[in-house]
Amino acid sequence: MRSKRLLFIGLFVISIAGLAVVQYRYLTIGLSLARLQFSRQLAEAGTDIRAGLYSRNQLTYLLESALEADSTRFNTGLDHMTDASRQFMEEFLRETLIDNQIDAAFTYALMTRDSSYYLASAASGNARPDTYSYPMELHGYLPAQLGQRVILQLQFPGLNRYFLFQLNGLVLPSLLFLAGLVVAVLWVLRTFYWQQRTITTTHEFINNLTHELRTPVFSISLAAKILREKVGEAQRPLADTILTQTARVSDHIDQVLELGSLERGSATIPLSPIDFRPILEGLCLQFETRCALENIPFSYRLDPGEFPLRASAFHLENAVNNLLDNARKYGEGSAIALQAVSGAKHLTVAVKDHGPGIPLEEQEKIFRKYYRISKGDRQDVRGYGLGLSYVKTVVDRHKGKIQVASSQGSGTEFTIVLPLNPNGTQGL
Repeated sequence: MRSKRLLFIGLFVISIAGLAVVQYRYLTIGLSLARLQFSRQLAEAGTDIRAGLYSRNQLTYLLESALEADSTRFNTGLDHMTDASRQFMEEFLRETLIDNQIDAAFTYALMTRDSSYYLASAASGNARPDTYSYPMELHGYLPAQLGQRVILQLQFPGLNRYFLFQLNGLVLPSLLFLAGLVVAVLWVLRTFYWQQRTITTTHEFINNLTHELRTPVFSISLAAKILREKVGEAQRPLADTILTQTARVSDHIDQVLELGSLERGSATIPLSPIDFRPILEGLCLQFETRCALENIPFSYRLDPGEFPLRASAFHLENAVNNLLDNARKYGEGSAIALQAVSGAKHLTVAVKDHGPGIPLEEQEKIFRKYYRISKGDRQDVRGYGLGLSYVKTVVDRHKGKIQVASSQGSGTEFTIVLPLNPNGTQGL
């Protein structure tokens, strides 16, 4: 169990790590595409910026004055003129960038090659490691007036964060999906191990309880046998009743223990070559006697010849006996029939009654452990919901299958299909 738990945890960790790597690769691809698109948009914006600063206009004339530190052209101080130049230039650049679908934060610097003329935005400072610079050479009015080459350098700080914000439609759903997947898997694993602990505790409780019941049942049975030998004929039916009921309780205890061990896989069914026909015929004769005492019509038909199986006679006999006993208890006194047909590769054993039948919505549930049909008069029949679960477990262990065909008012038919032993009864 511990090795399986470690295996599940290892697979979970590897799966989550793999998903994280895949998401990271998708994010990397998305960032690369975002950078490519940004570069294309910035190139188009650069063309518009050069065009807007090519000729003489109010902005280029104001920039020329600010670069030359000449405030005589305006009725204001040099500082005011410089601040106005910065503001108008920043507004022009922002509008041009937005027109080209770029709304990232930016700074700028307008300068000549020898930096003798220099004008920068108010937010300019030390460049961050993830700052993207885009220099462009201006032509036209400004270079002509200044007599030097003029460079406009745009800087975009924190561009990676901007790209991530642009990719929110990809990044955020991916992170939410990954987190949801982790929570769901952890919840499933927690529920699974909680159920495993609950099942283990339940099995331990049932095993302890049934083992504790064995001693008093054996003592009652032994006392009833001794009592039967000493009482008169008038009181012997009472002793027989005690023996019969203690035998039934003992059978139930054995069945609970056997079913629990089979479900946990701790018990293996020893399979050996058998001829199931005489075993099945003996079971039918015993059941026929019991039905005669209760005035229930019973008939059976077995194909002639051997029924070679590789099986456990004990468990198969109990499985068929469970089906017959259910037909007796739930068939409401209707006729019961058993038919065994030996085909080319399979043995088919069918048990049919003509009772009230099983509702269609209940037919898939009747093989569950502890499940009992809760409709009609069947509530008055005592039981634990273990019989059909035991039958299905035994049939599955024999690599067979069990089917149910029923309709309300027309009775129920259970069919067991088992593979025949290709070697016949060789080895008996």
